[in-house]
Amino acid sequence: MTLADNGIDRYPTRTPSPQAVLDRLDPAVWGGPESGALESLASFESDGYAIIDELLTTAEVADFSAEIDRLASDPELRLDERVIVEKKSNRVRSIFEVHRISPMVADLVRDPRVIELARHVLGSDVYIHQSRVNYMPGFEGTGFYWHSDFETWHAEDGMPAPRAVSLSIALTDNYPFNGSLMLMPGSHRTFVPCQGSTPTDYYRESLQEQWIGVPSHEHITEMAEKYGIAQFTGARGSALLFDSNIMHGSASNITPFPRSNIFLVFNSVENELVAPYSAPASRPTYIAARDFDPVR
Repeated sequence: MTLADNGIDRYPTRTPSPQAVLDRLDPAVWGGPESGALESLASFESDGYAIIDELLTTAEVADFSAEIDRLASDPELRLDERVIVEKKSNRVRSIFEVHRISPMVADLVRDPRVIELARHVLGSDVYIHQSRVNYMPGFEGTGFYWHSDFETWHAEDGMPAPRAVSLSIALTDNYPFNGSLMLMPGSHRTFVPCQGSTPTDYYRESLQEQWIGVPSHEHITEMAEKYGIAQFTGARGSALLFDSNIMHGSASNITPFPRSNIFLVFNSVENELVAPYSAPASRPTYIAARDFDPVR
């Protein structure tokens, strides 16, 4: 029987009053020596992330860019609940479950260049917990406030442990000034509880602007002073693989240069979701999949 089966919550969050940060209780890299050493992931255990240069070729980037432009301009798809629009501009912000919408992205999920990264870090077979395309248009792209993905996935989806990893594949150049992702290296070793209760159907708001499940200013300051802040910059086709518990966020994009990426979240098949730990009900499966069949 697992800790999840016992109903033990080792990462309590969404509390009525402020709580102290917690040391991570689980490994960052679950793969043993038998999983093979991947040079590109040498910094993952210490920093909580790794940058993979030229994961996609120039031709592949062009093909995927055309595909996500097609999806964003599809008037029928725009009516789908999986499409999230910006509050102010009404432009497409994200398209969820994109690996089920686009055959091209479905093939990408199974690509050995992608899937082996996740299997190595998580030390098991994996399944897609969440997939999406993120769009950050020039001039009007809204950022994402500081947060840990695992805090949300634990509280609202019932993910027992931070045994999940995200891969963000850049389809545009990431500059320091166009809203590229900021991370706190090493912060994946610390779990930051958040204050407040989760409203019913909160996902309808949080996917546009999150205000529950974000750390306090005091905790953000403490983490930034302890770990510092790094930024993912790189050419289109590069990718960022990062731990589910690392503190990260992005500023808004007021430059003319858009930023878009394919975002794939892999969870271990040994870390299946249970009932939410701090929410009244599970989020829809297009946000948090409950089909735990491994990617083949």
